[in-house]
Amino acid sequence: MLQALLIFVLQIIYVPILTIRTILLVKNQTRSAAGVGLLEGAIYIVSLGIVFQDLSNWMNIVAYVIGFSTGLLLGGYIENKLAIGYITYQVSLLDRCNELVDELRHSGFGVTVFEGEGINSIRYRLDIVAKRSREKELLEIINEIAPKAFMSSYEIRSFKGGYLTKAMKKRALLKKKKDEHAS
Repeated sequence: MLQALLIFVLQIIYVPILTIRTILLVKNQTRSAAGVGLLEGAIYIVSLGIVFQDLSNWMNIVAYVIGFSTGLLLGGYIENKLAIGYITYQVSLLDRCNELVDELRHSGFGVTVFEGEGINSIRYRLDIVAKRSREKELLEIINEIAPKAFMSSYEIRSFKGGYLTKAMKKRALLKKKKDEHAS
């Protein structure tokens, strides 16, 4: 019984780590993924080793399977809370909506405005890049100012240049200066 409990606990630790490692790999953060993989591998070997010691012990097998499933739920929850990476929203509007563009830029989001041809008239598209951790804030601003906007989104694996890169460098310099003054 204690072995089954240990297997269950190891699985609910192992699987969220597996989830995070996979996300880091997808986001091209291979060094971080390799570091997380060390811990993942160690837990995996210990847990599976206990199960393989006695394959006739069905409680260990059930604990492994239920722990794995529970770990997937926990891993998904943790990933949503960490919100690693960046996302791009494409927002289609019937008019230019300068109020929305100004508010998004004032709030620190990178926004590019495109004018295009719709079936009946000119349409406008905003490309907005944001940290995933700020996605809720972004959607609140859009829904408040342009509730009828059509939106689609996709995650960014990497990017170079643009407003966000400049803003991140500026924040890093300010933090460095602040840290130097503090010491």
